[in-house]
Amino acid sequence: MLVQIHTDKNIEGGSRFSEFFSNEIKNELARFDEIVTRIEVHVSDENGNKSTPNDKKCVIEARVEKKQPIAVTATADSPEKAFYEALEKMQRVLDTTLDKIKEH
Repeated sequence: MLVQIHTDKNIEGGSRFSEFFSNEIKNELARFDEIVTRIEVHVSDENGNKSTPNDKKCVIEARVEKKQPIAVTATADSPEKAFYEALEKMQRVLDTTLDKIKEH
């Protein structure tokens, strides 16, 4: 599973940031390796330099073999919280997708 991390100019996303998120995804979504070919994570600050509640956004997109891409979104006060909320959503969606694939 290929993991790509993208941040906007308002999020400080160095190599440590990307490496940490990549490792978390690989650990948490390892059981979906047989159906997921790529994961893309987009982290952004919706309000730029202004500090407002829930202005950090994380979109996680999963490319599933022979299916349309699946995307989930979460917002929170920090990039890390938004990431973990989106990751939980992705796990639930992929569980459902895997169940449907096994039914057919």
